[in-house]
Amino acid sequence: MLSSNPIREALTQRQFCYMVELVASASSPEEKIVDGAAKLAGIPGLVGLSVTSYAGGSMGHDPIRIASGVQARGIAPNVHLTCVNKYRWDIRKALDQMQELGMQNVFAITGDYPSRERQDAGDEPFFDLDSVQLVEMISELREQQGFPFQISVAVSPFKYTEADCVYQYLKLEKKIAAGADFAITQLGYDAKKFRELKRYLDKQGLKTPVLGNVYILPAGAARKFSKGEPPGCWVSQELLERVQEEAKAPDKGLAARLERAARMVTIVRGLGYAGAYIGGGHQEEQIRWIIQRSEEIAPKWEEFAEEISYSPKGGFFYFESPRAKKPLPLPWRITDVLAAAFPVKKKQGGLRSLLSAFFGWVDKRPALAHFVERAELALKKPVFGCKACGNCVLGEMEYVCPMTCPKNLRNGPCGGTLNGQCEVVPDKACIWVNVYEHARATNRVDDLKVFIPPRNRDLQGTSSFINLFLNRDSRPGNAQPLIQISPAAEPPLAKVGRGGR
Repeated sequence: MLSSNPIREALTQRQFCYMVELVASASSPEEKIVDGAAKLAGIPGLVGLSVTSYAGGSMGHDPIRIASGVQARGIAPNVHLTCVNKYRWDIRKALDQMQELGMQNVFAITGDYPSRERQDAGDEPFFDLDSVQLVEMISELREQQGFPFQISVAVSPFKYTEADCVYQYLKLEKKIAAGADFAITQLGYDAKKFRELKRYLDKQGLKTPVLGNVYILPAGAARKFSKGEPPGCWVSQELLERVQEEAKAPDKGLAARLERAARMVTIVRGLGYAGAYIGGGHQEEQIRWIIQRSEEIAPKWEEFAEEISYSPKGGFFYFESPRAKKPLPLPWRITDVLAAAFPVKKKQGGLRSLLSAFFGWVDKRPALAHFVERAELALKKPVFGCKACGNCVLGEMEYVCPMTCPKNLRNGPCGGTLNGQCEVVPDKACIWVNVYEHARATNRVDDLKVFIPPRNRDLQGTSSFINLFLNRDSRPGNAQPLIQISPAAEPPLAKVGRGGR
């Protein structure tokens, strides 16, 4: 067990550092993965290995088990903890296990939607929490029970439509407010976007350290990334063509991709990032070469930033691109007026008290309560796509139902959106585009920073009106602590969820 946390120390002392991504792929034996990673120990500036969990939605080894082997060999692991197919209880157990093993670093992410092979194996996808809620849960454990976790989160500046780009930054702010200690960018090759993210954080007065993603890019991966596969990774057509040309060399492009990686390290260092997050390989000699080479060419970082700026024509840039505010459609204007009159967010008031008394009376009559729920669903389903979750947050989401998101996210889009399209259903627009455009039309974009807690799953199939006015639901201003789970027994919410989604 490590006696200190090199990752925390480097970031606290503002030392430019390196973290290498270790893909816990099922195609390699665990021992081989760990033994290969152990060779990285002692590389100057390397503070830890980031152990993936089901990267790209495919099966892999247990990241905690791999991390345990890494830690035993003297390297600090940064364990990827996803929300994929985990209830709050499952996540709590994983965090308890990490605590017992002395692991202090956790990468809190929503996670990729399970691949088709996992779904065919009967692995029905679900997301009980999203990444912001996960950060909040870990932060509660840290504050109330002394778990010494260092929380890292993901952000993708490599988004080239307005809604995708702005929402990534809004969501990062929510993660930081929830307790994130540092961020790691997703994969992209655009120095202008690296610069944009740093400028945005500076503008918001946020000093949160960020590691820039540096990927050693071969031709095969470039082809996949150019299609947005896996979600969150992006390579332009121009860069793809260049990498394919480099692959014709006798070394199949190895020298060129190592040089590009070294230049990207110099760029993120020159821009003031806290470190480089190196992926695409963890061979000792390659990592050492990239670090040493980046230090040799460091004075030329601005020149390299001009060279490695692969962005699509007409792509959106936060500080440069014009923004056309779309008028709010008539149905949404009517909804706005009705919502303002209905005391959903108001905690006090005569009408609120009257409705609370009325719904309290209804709740004592099961047949009538069921009728109210059916009537509510008949109204809200055709208009909002309501799925009777019992924890309505339409007011916080610009009247877009979060249950229509394949991941049921409540705090913003995942990192897998591509040009406004959904990661899971590519021919469908991401629901968060509508959320953003409605907020933009009504000057309520800053309101999207509010933290929306996870739903109370026990309320599925009940009236959200009754739950609201009787304060049963989970919503901003009425959230339940995420760590109030008894370690002695599995909570009802997990049992209900497993019984029949």
